[in-house]
Amino acid sequence: MSSCCVFGCPNRRSLDSSFKFYRIPAVRKRRERWLNAIQRTDWTEAIINNARVCNAHFISGEASMNEDSPDYAPSVFPCGENMERLERKRKRKKQTVEQEDPCHGLPVDDDPMTAEEPVEEAEIVVPLVDYHSLSQKYDQLSGEYGNLRKDFYKLKEENARLKEELRKSNFSFSTVKNNAAHFLFLTGLTSVIFTWLVTKIKESVQKQTESLMLEDHLLVVLMKLRLGLSNRDIAYRFNVSECTISNVLRSWLPVMANVLKSIIKWPRRSAVLKNMPKSFRRHFKRCRCIIDCTEIFIERPTDLNTRAQSWSKYKHNNTVKYLVGITPAGAVSFLSPGCGGSVSDKQITLESGFLHLLEPKDEILAERGFLIRDELAACGATLRVPSFTKGKSPLPACGVDSSRRLSRARVHVERVISRWKSFKILHSVIPVSQVSLLDDMVIVCGALTNLCESVVPRKERVGSV
Repeated sequence: MSSCCVFGCPNRRSLDSSFKFYRIPAVRKRRERWLNAIQRTDWTEAIINNARVCNAHFISGEASMNEDSPDYAPSVFPCGENMERLERKRKRKKQTVEQEDPCHGLPVDDDPMTAEEPVEEAEIVVPLVDYHSLSQKYDQLSGEYGNLRKDFYKLKEENARLKEELRKSNFSFSTVKNNAAHFLFLTGLTSVIFTWLVTKIKESVQKQTESLMLEDHLLVVLMKLRLGLSNRDIAYRFNVSECTISNVLRSWLPVMANVLKSIIKWPRRSAVLKNMPKSFRRHFKRCRCIIDCTEIFIERPTDLNTRAQSWSKYKHNNTVKYLVGITPAGAVSFLSPGCGGSVSDKQITLESGFLHLLEPKDEILAERGFLIRDELAACGATLRVPSFTKGKSPLPACGVDSSRRLSRARVHVERVISRWKSFKILHSVIPVSQVSLLDDMVIVCGALTNLCESVVPRKERVGSV
């Protein structure tokens, strides 16, 4: 005979009992709620399978399959006087049944008419019409689910494709390296020289941000030098902050200048003679170097002393002046540290250490403003400048020819400086905050100029046909 397993519940199953008994559910989540409700969480599987809960422990009198229903698990547990009242009611009903049915009380298994009567489960019987309706709805939802799944995978593939296109559309080294003309415009270098440069400096520099590759860091520096772009412009192109661009420039330029300054080398006299163009061999065979000064504009300093020192009477602006030395073959062989624009050509030549590099019998070509003939003579060197004609009688024919030959020879230094200043940062007005980096910029631009093809025409080079 079945009885309710709830502690203190006297309800038992009899032949005429109006109580319904429910098995404890097999679904794990619902089973746990039932066992927690009846406080039987320590039962074994065997005990659970034989246990029953009567309908007296459900608010509506029946168990529900709806998870949101309060009768999804037993929740009515009378105690005290209520339990006693239920017990008295049960006894009165039992006495009434025994008076009306003398067979009452026999074991259920002994009565062949009532043996193995199935116990009512906590399951809802669905009518056939509703079953077919639910089945059709299930098939419809399954089809919609399949279609949504296909759409999901299509959208996922499209999303991956768009991400790849977005990655390729972002400005970076990987997006410009395959266009040779575009790459040359941005950096002034070929991809081969760029790769060599990365290999040369990669051991000496560090990445400032993980969002940019090492090649992107170098591309930032070269674009700054080549195009003279503002930090904001470069930051917008690379999709990073201005602070990141500033950190890249301030950390990379000094290192690059230190690594590349070996490319700006003062050559031996024998090397100069070996590579001397044909136009020099007849009249300037002892020429060691062609010198000139160039000035780079800077913003007006706030400090009055600095403003006075950097004021150039020739440019009528605040500038930083550099002495540039060019070999007859057209390579940058000397770059002085920057000086204020107020210094003269003679002063910057004496202070730069240029004279210490000269040897006896060297010949230096310069313009008229370099009044250093005596200083060169003290080193055993000779100065060749065009003849002064202002306020003097006309030059003889031989003097005119000599001045013309000298001017044609000096054109090489103008070509090299022009190529050097193709790095537009040297044409722009340098902010006061970046003046401390100007010497490094000048060295890097000079070294990169030496990596380019010589300005000397091929027909004038030694060994050319």
